[in-house]
Amino acid sequence: MTCVFVQIRCTPGTAYRVAGDIVLREIHSELYSTSGEYDLMVKLYIPEGEDVGKYINDRLLDITGIERTLTTLTFRAF
Repeated sequence: MTCVFVQIRCTPGTAYRVAGDIVLREIHSELYSTSGEYDLMVKLYIPEGEDVGKYINDRLLDITGIERTLTTLTFRAF
């Protein structure tokens, strides 16, 4: 499995609803409210053999209220 972090900027006033929608999809390992440029950060484990971009696009980015995302891939270095 590949671990990725997706930071999410929400349309103003929608962060709690977006977070609730993510929880209902049961695709995350962890979900945080954050300060700064992005409102939420979600930790996902992408199943082996799945395309990371397609997985995120198909399972996360169609949630209403998501304005922008920043995805960080992780690598097993240690």
